[in-house]
Parts: sequence; C-alpha cells; structure tokens
Amino acid sequence: MMLKDKILEFMKKEAYKPLTSEDLAEEMELKGTELAELWPVLNQLEKNADIIKTRYDKYGVPERMNLIVGKLSASTKGYGFVIPDKVKMPNEMDVFIPPDAMMTAMHHDRVVVRVHCQSGQGKSRDGEIIRIIERANPRIVGTFEASRNFGFVTPDDVRLGHDIFIPKDEKNIVKNGSKVVVEITKWPEKKRSAEGKIIEVLGSKGDTGIEILSIIKRHNLPIEFPIEVQEAAEKAPEIISEDEIAGRRDLRHLPIITIDGEDAKDLDDGVYVERLKNGNHLLGVYIADVSYYVRENTILDTEARERGTSVYLVDRVLPMLPRRLSNGICSLNAGEDRLAMSAHMEIDHRGQVVNYEIFPSVIRVIKRFSYTVVRKILVEHDEELIAENQELLKQLEDMERLCRILRERRMRRGAIDFDFPELKVKLDETGKPIEIVKRMRSLAESIIEEFMLVANETVAEHMYKLKVPFVFRVHEEPDAEKMVKLNTLLHNFGQGIAKVDDIEPGALQKVLTRIAGRPEERIISTVMLRSLKQARYESQNIGHFGLAATYYTHFTSPIRRYPDLIVHRVIRETFNTGDISAKRREKLTAMLPEIAMHSSERERAAAEAERETVSLKTAEYMAQFIGETFDGIINGVTAFGIFVELDNGVEGLVRVSSMEDDYYRYVEEQYALIGERTRKVYRLGDAVKVILTRVNPEERNIDFVLESNSGWIERAGSRRPSSVKSQNKDKRPVNKNSPQPAVSAKNKGQKSKDSIAKKSKARRSKPKKK
Repeated sequence: MMLKDKILEFMKKEAYKPLTSEDLAEEMELKGTELAELWPVLNQLEKNADIIKTRYDKYGVPERMNLIVGKLSASTKGYGFVIPDKVKMPNEMDVFIPPDAMMTAMHHDRVVVRVHCQSGQGKSRDGEIIRIIERANPRIVGTFEASRNFGFVTPDDVRLGHDIFIPKDEKNIVKNGSKVVVEITKWPEKKRSAEGKIIEVLGSKGDTGIEILSIIKRHNLPIEFPIEVQEAAEKAPEIISEDEIAGRRDLRHLPIITIDGEDAKDLDDGVYVERLKNGNHLLGVYIADVSYYVRENTILDTEARERGTSVYLVDRVLPMLPRRLSNGICSLNAGEDRLAMSAHMEIDHRGQVVNYEIFPSVIRVIKRFSYTVVRKILVEHDEELIAENQELLKQLEDMERLCRILRERRMRRGAIDFDFPELKVKLDETGKPIEIVKRMRSLAESIIEEFMLVANETVAEHMYKLKVPFVFRVHEEPDAEKMVKLNTLLHNFGQGIAKVDDIEPGALQKVLTRIAGRPEERIISTVMLRSLKQARYESQNIGHFGLAATYYTHFTSPIRRYPDLIVHRVIRETFNTGDISAKRREKLTAMLPEIAMHSSERERAAAEAERETVSLKTAEYMAQFIGETFDGIINGVTAFGIFVELDNGVEGLVRVSSMEDDYYRYVEEQYALIGERTRKVYRLGDAVKVILTRVNPEERNIDFVLESNSGWIERAGSRRPSSVKSQNKDKRPVNKNSPQPAVSAKNKGQKSKDSIAKKSKARRSKPKKK
C-alpha cells in the first residue's frame, strides 16, 4: 500500500482527533524512507483536499470535520449546489450554497464546504464555501465590450456570473462586440472582478457559425487534431495483413451485418444471430479492435484520453480518433477484413446468457443495413426490400425474436425503459436550419440496443469475477427526497410508489407501464428521468440502477468512447492467463479512477454542448414562426412561468408576467400555477394553445404567451397585433415524419398575407423582456 493510502486509512479509522505532522509520524510509527516522504505526501493530500490542515497546523479528514469536498454547480440566480466527490451514504444530498456564502467560487470549481444544516438522510442541507481547491474555468468565452479606460468580457455561460475585467493595454486588440476567448490572469476576490487577457478572437457577434464555435470553445472541445497526432494516424494500415490475423479466430465465413444510421461513418459494432438446435440463440457481437491500433501511452492514446469521447454537434462531428482510424481501418465497413474483439453468447428462451466466450477475431461484414431499411423489412414488410435481402431475412427475423426475448428479460427484472424522441435539426449548406425531425426509437434501434446491453453486461460480469482493475458504468440509487416529490406528482395522476425510501427500479418501471399511451405519459416520464442521478464511469462496481443490472460496463463503442478503449485493453491482457501481473495491477489501480472521472466529465461536457447546439438551431428555426399559434403540452411549472412543449418537440416559456388575467400562485406539490381569483389551474401535463412572441437564438430562449392572454401581445409591443391570426402556413416545410407546429387560426375570409403584413409592419416592434 502506498504511503498516501496508509495515511488516509489511518486518519479515517484510527486517528481520534486532528494531528500535527509530527504526531502523525509518531502514531503511525513511520521510519526511514516513509518518514522522509511524509511531508511531501501530506502537502499533496492537503492540496487535493483529501485531508484538511487547520489553522493550528493539524491535519484531519474532511468527513470527520463536518466538511464536504465537491464540485460547485452554480445557478443563474447567484446561489449554487455542491455535489460531493465522495458519497458516504446512498441518499446523501447535495449541499445548497446561498449567494452570500459562495465566496468567489465559479461554476464547476472544486471547493470545500462547511455544512451548517446537517439534516437526516435524504434531507436537504446547506453550507458555505470556505476554500476553492481547483478553478474549473481558466479560459472563458464571451463578448468583449470596451469603455474609455478598460474593457470587459461578459461570459456566454451566465452561470459564471461576473464579467472579466480586461486592462487598458489589452482592450485595443479587438473590436467592440467581438466573441473572444479570455484567459484568467487573476481570479476574483472580494469586491474585485476576475482579470484576464484575450487569447483568441473568434469573430464578430452575428457572424455565420460564431455561436456554435463559441459553444465548442466554451466546453473546451478540440476541433482539429495536432499535426503529430495526424501523422501517427497516417501510419495506420489501410488493410490488415496475414501477420495481424495470427492468433485470432477467423470468422470471415459468418454473415455478420451492421445496423446504423444512414449518415454514420464510424461503424464499430457488427452482429450475428443463429438459432441453435436446442432452441437457444447464439448472439455474436463484434466490436472494432481499436486497442490493437491505439496502444497505451502513444500520442494517439494520449489525445484520445484527453478528448474522452466523440462529440456529435448539430452541424459537425468532433471525433475522438482521427478519421484515418475512425472511418478507416477501425470501421467495420462491409466487404473489408477487420480485426475485432468478439463476444459469443448463448441465450436461452428467458434471455439468460447460459454460455459465453470473449476472444480476438478477424471478421468481414457481409452487408451494411440502416435502421430505416431494417424497420421497413421487419415492421412495414416492404416486399421489394425483402426480396433484395432474402438471404439475410431469416437472420433478421431471428434478431427480432431475440430482441424481444432480451427486452422481456430486462423488464422482468425491473429495468427502467424510457422512450423519448430524439430531436434532429436538418441544416442546409449554409448552416441554416430547414427542418426539425422528431425521431422515435423503432424495432431496428431496439435490436442493436438490446444486443449491446447484453454484451456490456456479460463483459462486466466476466471481468468483475476475474477481480482485475476495471472501468464500470455505474448508476446510483436516486435521492429519497426526489422520490418523495415524484410520488407527489404521481398522486395527481392516480399513481404512486409504495416505498420511496428504499426504491427499486422495478417500481418506477411499473408506473411507466401503467401510464403507457396515456396523456400524462410524457410528463411523468420526464419528471421521473429528472429525478434520477446521472450515470458515470467508476473503477469500482456499484451496479446500474436504471438497468437493474448488477454488472455493467461500456465495451461496444471504442471508436468514440475512451472507457470502451480501456475496457478492450484490459480484457486483452487477461486472454492468456485470466489475470495480470502484480505490477500491472498496481498501475491500473492507480490510473483507472482518474480516467473514469475524466471520461465522465468529458461525456457531460459533450452532452451539454450537443444540447446547446440543438437548442441554438431550434431557436433559429422557430424565429420564422413569430406570431403563430401552436398546440402544446405543459412540461414544466415554476414560480416564474410554465414551460410548454410543442408537437414538434420544441420547448418554450410562458412567463407568469404575461398571464394578465389573474395573479397566479405557484403550488409546488401540485406542479401547478393557480389563479387567486379565477382559480384557473395550469398544471403539468395540461394541453394549452400558445402564441410564439419572441426568439433569442444566442440565449437559446423561446417565449410564448397563452392564447387566452393574447391581448398582452399588443401592450408588450409584439411583432404581431393580437387581432391578426397566423397566416404563415405556407412557410413550413412539410415532412410526415417531422410533425410541425399546428396553427389553430384559419384563413377564412381574411385578406392576403402580403396586405396584412404591410399594414401591421409599422405597428411591429421587439417585445419587451418580462
């Protein structure tokens, strides 16, 4: 055991009070080399806040000093929550930090918090930040504004709070209103803003593509690969050689297929299904052997580790690996020999894996299918496509049968199965949004999903039982307090959960099953998802709550996820003996926790960037429909207004300040706004008609007013008088697979659109912010 681990274990379990370094050395009976290393190790532990040094030069561990170490999630309102690094109990809550206790901490900084109100398990608590361990925003993207004697940058991310001061000699390098990247040179102090210097000018506000570029920079997403990384990738072969095949199982005779989206270029998983004589199914899952080409600690590996994941933005892909690898030798392109890591699983009629093998192989995909084609064959029974794929039809039908078996097994054990549509914004060649497509999961997607899930579970259980250091995909139980709030919502719809303090995933899935197809399904599913914790990567296995899985990992996408690449690498090392050396075990034990944490952080940054780019283009798309009336569903209720989701998946806000027919009171336990005089209720899940009044693509904001409050529009100075109904139907692109906003007003007996537009133009102005 390393000295730092010995110190931490002693201080957590044996030290009965904070100790000086001398007392610690004496109590632990340190001698020789360990004694000499004590002070540097203590400094490192103290710097990382693993231990805390008091003002009297004594050391203790934070959990025994009423302190919490964690990451700050700041709010736009000035307060924040600290998410603990280490959770001592399953339902331990985040710590609320009021505005006057934030110190000078910024969003995502790692901090030490003194807890003031320590409530019972699962209850809320608050505290104050007493130390900032690590700053998370050394570079900030924002808009530069100049004054006579200095300049300042307003961050794009409003959660960062204050502007960054730019000294006089720095401000002359850019134009007023430019989008810039600023590097912090002095962190904020009491009554003093942060200072910085501009290191990159992205362009002028309003330039084509500038907002997406700003999002990329704000999340520290790399755009181009360094020259040396590109050169290393170019050395990868275009075809595999006979020498590389040696020692691998040759599966090129199997009719392996891939099923992906039409626009996918990095194909990392192939599948094969065969019905065995005993009635069981043989499922083969074949994953690109990326770890063969990306070796540990090479320049390719270092770059992939730093990126953590491929990022799929609305207008581009930022790949984890150079395209020479991701779209070339690592991609399972049809008709090409490829190296693979394979899992063969024999699955019985109840979905249980009764036998399995994990091994290196060489494969040749016989055909590439798209989700659309598979859906047309299996669901729509397209005769032409069935005839074209007659030789693979039986295998596709076996895949459908096995998919249903595996899904039924997951449902029996209580896995939670959300089925939310995915919004995809289609752009023209200039980057202008031209269509919003709401894509639902079909049988084709479910086949691949179920096959990948069972492969991930099988690999995770296999490696757990080998007892080698590993990276797991984990999902903790939800907080009891959030389950109580969810139960309150469920009672409004005649549903409920029996045990909120010891929740099982099966209880949540039963609710989803009961409400399937009902009007409240989307709302309850949304709130339930928000009540769950985020899945993450961990070096310790704690199971996956949402999947109701004891063992789970990510094995199936090493082209685009670094944890999968690590999983492949560790598996490969166990092939010969089923174990690894003591030296390698020690190295992996030390490095995997950091890799898991970094990968989780990059995954969250990528997901947030992806959401922001979709929201940006969604807002740009909706700008053409200002003044139109839409049908929607209330999918969020707050004290400041209601969020409404339209039929096409777009979400906007009805501000309570625009609801002028009454004073509305927010009733949290009912998820509702209730009028004091009229007793009119706007509750989560209610259908409403709204008018689009304002769109701000830069802030990703879409504002509605309720049609019943349309008189407010004229008083607020909208671009459309309240007397004029929607006249813009012909502007909308029509796509039967992409439900567009439904206009309630008709064209009966009204003047032409052009004449109305001319008469109302003079009365139109930008609506005021409410």
